[in-house]
Amino acid sequence: MGKGQNLIINGSGSYPGGLYDRISIRGEGTIVNDVECSAFHVYGTSEARDNVKTGSVKIMGEAEVKGDMASNDTLVMGTMMVGRNASLKKMKVFGLLEVGEKLSGDVATIKGSISVKGDVEYETFDSSGGFDINGLLTADKVKIALRFGQSTAEEIGGGKIMVKRKKNSILPFGREEGTLSAKVIEGDDIYLENTTAEVVRGNTVNIGPGCQIGLVEYTTELKSDSSSEIKSKTKV
Repeated sequence: MGKGQNLIINGSGSYPGGLYDRISIRGEGTIVNDVECSAFHVYGTSEARDNVKTGSVKIMGEAEVKGDMASNDTLVMGTMMVGRNASLKKMKVFGLLEVGEKLSGDVATIKGSISVKGDVEYETFDSSGGFDINGLLTADKVKIALRFGQSTAEEIGGGKIMVKRKKNSILPFGREEGTLSAKVIEGDDIYLENTTAEVVRGNTVNIGPGCQIGLVEYTTELKSDSSSEIKSKTKV
């Protein structure tokens, strides 16, 4: 990737897609066709009408990709919207990421928030921000620290799933402690706090404080905090 020239946009205008080395947008730029580059950096506002494929993405401003986005290294400090699928191998989100279809990759670190209409698939999913996932969240390791607000996913599946309240954080005025809600949570080793779920299914299940669970199915061990409510439990 990145055999072409650099594209530096300081003012505003429309540019063709194609092959570039670095693309740096400091003003307002629209890229009208597919684009492939080694680096895609947005400090201003950018819109890509088709697909973007790049080595590294840095969004300090606002970027919209109407089609698919593929990147090895992604840092979102501002806002990024992807219309269809986003394949972001190593991703850090401090701002906001919105994805219209599926989001996938290797390592996701979320300190801001993500909103995904489809499924999310990673090896490691580590969130201390917030998320709203309309589909299934799957990862080998799922680590969720709840700060404030509600994080939601239709289903969560993984090897090790750990959901904890973020301790010692002074909440902004009027903000409730963070919660997680999902229909089904399924994994090998599960620890939950402040979680509402219809079904929790696992090998070793530990229901910590602040949970409301409909049914727990476990194969090896179940521990539960007295402050949490479990309507029914079954050893399978």
